[in-house]
Amino acid sequence: MAISKQYLKTKPVCKVTFTVPAEDAKKVAVVGDFNNWKATEASALKKLKNGSFKGTLALPKENSYEFKYIIDGDYVNEPEADRYQWNDYAGAENAVLEV
Repeated sequence: MAISKQYLKTKPVCKVTFTVPAEDAKKVAVVGDFNNWKATEASALKKLKNGSFKGTLALPKENSYEFKYIIDGDYVNEPEADRYQWNDYAGAENAVLEV
């Protein structure tokens, strides 16, 4: 799994690209504070020929966001997250993205 960040000079946003290697998965989405934890078309990652899933979101800069991946219905943390934060509602740690 991987995250790459591209800060735009002309806008106060960061383009964040999420890459998830999940060859056997049928669906992968990224959910978090930025989309009310809802898997939508915009948060769905597209399957590539190499079997990984990839997608890019434009997020406002100077914020932090809790997030997870949903891989075929299972919530999974990003191992390369900027940090982790306990979430009482989920009863687990969430990955945190700092942009």
